[in-house]
Amino acid sequence: MGTLGILISLALLMYLAYRGINVLILAPLLALLALLFAGDIALLLPTYTQVFMKAMGGYVIQFFPLFLLGALFGKLMDDSGSARAIAHGIVAKVGSERAILAIVLACGILTYGGVSLFVVAFAVYPIGAALFREAGIPKRLIPGAIALGSFTFTMTALPGTPAIQNAIPNPFFGTDAFAAPGLGVIAGLIMFGLGTWWLTAQSRKLMAAGEGYGEHRDDPVVEERRDIPGFWLALLPIFVVIALNFLMAKQILPAVDTSYLAKPEYGGLQDAKSLIGIWSIIVALGAAIVLLIAMHWKRWMDLKKSVNDGAFGSMLPILNTAAEVGYGTVIASLAGFVIIRDLVLGVSSNPLISEAVAVNILAGITGSASGGMSIALKTLGAQYLEMANAAGISPELLHRVAAMASGCMDTLPHNGAVISLLAICKLTHRESYKFIFVNTVAFPLVALVVVITLGTLFGSF
Repeated sequence: MGTLGILISLALLMYLAYRGINVLILAPLLALLALLFAGDIALLLPTYTQVFMKAMGGYVIQFFPLFLLGALFGKLMDDSGSARAIAHGIVAKVGSERAILAIVLACGILTYGGVSLFVVAFAVYPIGAALFREAGIPKRLIPGAIALGSFTFTMTALPGTPAIQNAIPNPFFGTDAFAAPGLGVIAGLIMFGLGTWWLTAQSRKLMAAGEGYGEHRDDPVVEERRDIPGFWLALLPIFVVIALNFLMAKQILPAVDTSYLAKPEYGGLQDAKSLIGIWSIIVALGAAIVLLIAMHWKRWMDLKKSVNDGAFGSMLPILNTAAEVGYGTVIASLAGFVIIRDLVLGVSSNPLISEAVAVNILAGITGSASGGMSIALKTLGAQYLEMANAAGISPELLHRVAAMASGCMDTLPHNGAVISLLAICKLTHRESYKFIFVNTVAFPLVALVVVITLGTLFGSF
């Protein structure tokens, strides 16, 4: 009954999230529902306050700075006109006749630099609509192009990306954002190459069949702002994020004396290995934010509002993800979870395959890359690290596989980012989800298989 309760709870989480009910409500209720099936009625309140809330609060403590700084950086990039300047610059350099490639590159550069995918979607969509209309490309391909540039290779594969999905494995495996860089680049090229080729082929096929951009009276008007910065100036904060993240993770922080961490007030840690990855991203984003504010001092219409909006914009994403982590912790504490855990761990003797399956399943159920991976690593991360050490597998490889696996099944139809992207583009699942699915589920799975195969044969590189 306990295992059945867990499965029913997971199914309801997926269904009700798709129906639009917020996970802050769903997560504790469905976790307690699973507890009822286990027959532990007397433990409902203790489990909620001592297990669910403790895990939720712990996640907020660990990752809140990344969510806050990421949301603030994205908002400032948007309000300064930098995001729009970069998108316009990419289009000018690539050429409007390569509209799909231009949109994918614009989204990729922005998200790789730390700009929130929601900010990117709002900034790039009007430009994409104008380009696609001019070229006669069906509008329903726009969400696929934005998703390819925002939800795939820059989110989970490319080394150094400050995306939260690339930071979550750090404390579990003692790694940083540049884990397995060679494999990450290979995976990124696979996703980018296959996705761009397929979208271009689809556009030609649809246009040959007589389908054009279509009639869309609610399309946005691209506003020409005269005070937006130049292309290279707009790119400077992104360069700072990537370069400073690398320097802090590889050169500066590892050389700092962190013996003070052994003190009880600092957690009693033996070293800073589990913290350096997160610290590096905090410094990189913080420095880029200061640079952004200083560079555009005369351009801000209302800096206080931009800062406040950015800060408030970080609240719901981290609370949603933390609630999912609380849910996963409760599920993992139930006796029935032992059966599920053993099934997942028994999928393969190769911890990379087992980890990929677990993260994919949980990301698909929760509709969240960060939520699914957080649950998987919190419940099974220690076992995977132990299995990897026994098999001579690098923790960096575990990091890259976990991050990439989180970005496959997460974008099923109930995913919040998918729903938001379609709403921004004013399109439906029926019209455009096929193009999102192939680019954000199918091709990332291909890249994941390649990375696991190469990693198993040659190790991390």
